[in-house]
Amino acid sequence: MKDFDSNKRREFLKASAILAGGAMLSSLPLVGAYAAGRGTIKIALIGCGGRGTGAAFQALETKYDVKLVAMADAFRDRLDQSYKSLFGKYGKSKVNVPESRKFVGFEGYKQAIAAADVVLLAAPPGFRPMHFEEAVKQNKHVFMEKPVATDSPGIRKVLAAAEEAKNKKLNVVVGLQRRYQNNYRETIKRIEDGAIGDIVSGQVYWNSGGVWVRPREANQTEMEYQMRNWYYFNWLCGDHITEQHVHNIDIANWVKNSYPVSAQGTGSRFQRTGKEYGEIFDNHTVEFLYADGTVIQSQCRHYEGTRNRVDESFQGTKGRVYLSANNSGKLWDYKGNVLYDHAGKNDPNPYQAEHDELFAAIAAGQYKFADAERSALSTMTSLLGRYATYSGQEIKWEDALNSNVDLMPETLAWDALPKVLPDANGFYPIAIPGKTKVI
Repeated sequence: MKDFDSNKRREFLKASAILAGGAMLSSLPLVGAYAAGRGTIKIALIGCGGRGTGAAFQALETKYDVKLVAMADAFRDRLDQSYKSLFGKYGKSKVNVPESRKFVGFEGYKQAIAAADVVLLAAPPGFRPMHFEEAVKQNKHVFMEKPVATDSPGIRKVLAAAEEAKNKKLNVVVGLQRRYQNNYRETIKRIEDGAIGDIVSGQVYWNSGGVWVRPREANQTEMEYQMRNWYYFNWLCGDHITEQHVHNIDIANWVKNSYPVSAQGTGSRFQRTGKEYGEIFDNHTVEFLYADGTVIQSQCRHYEGTRNRVDESFQGTKGRVYLSANNSGKLWDYKGNVLYDHAGKNDPNPYQAEHDELFAAIAAGQYKFADAERSALSTMTSLLGRYATYSGQEIKWEDALNSNVDLMPETLAWDALPKVLPDANGFYPIAIPGKTKVI
């Protein structure tokens, strides 16, 4: 693939700016996808863990004639648990997945995609580029979870598939659900209208106690262990700056209506240092520099016993804003006057809203959603941050996007080896700022 030079980057930024509001409506017919009025919309679930099962519930809860017809997962037990939950609620009326359409292993996603009109992509993020690419190749509408890649080659693959999806008029929604949350939409609309002037600084946070750990079990191959404990391996997760904090980073890009030109920062493993935590850091602090000189401060950590914080604040030339996923959205001027205070007690669940809006467009034969480009660029922003903290260097956007460091294993099989392996004591190599090369 050719380098993403400055002209190409400007093209992507221009496209993303057009899409910043979340919808692009076209009356042109869909190419090779579900046709309006054809009847039941058939869906396939790829990745049957908790988030994938949740996405299937939300798709089936829309008011449209939606039926789950195929499922795929690397592990049979996860597929069975998901099927049991979904069938237990909906029965045959909405869940028609016989054994012949339950696919287990690394390649089953292709057959599951072929059986459906719409695919829900929720496997670990490292698989997202290949799954998305295949869905677009097969002319399917897509819901895919964030983040959309874990390395730069994966980002470039998603961007290429996103362009193809756009050409085919395929709707693509990505699970950066704040984009579908009313307090964010309404508050940021007012920022875009100039309520607090030009944004000149900001702070975004995802500080929490961390997530689950799945211990190594007897007789597991290294591939199976890493797949089961996927959150702690970069080829699968991307580190928590990407897997979780991408939500907040995406809000910074939305508010700025642009993407950083560089990043520098620091990170380490301080509290979660056991071998069960694989190779990821437990804290990252990054300064993202935008072309107009704005610096957005980004902070995420997994520390038990410390203050949790998941929100975003920005300062403009005429005022400031506070946003959070608990339906908060508030604007002030610098005299302390409240310019807007979002009252969102009865707002729709954004996880449900993204599916409601996606399936409404599909049922109506409309092309409205093209989240893939901007989601890829926000995922790339999180990777830029990871490259900065792992290396201890200032990293330029162009260099990061053009990196050829590919984290995916050479072969996907249970007896194949991932690229990162434990030492004799079971510990994995950890990035050392100042020594580690990331691009």
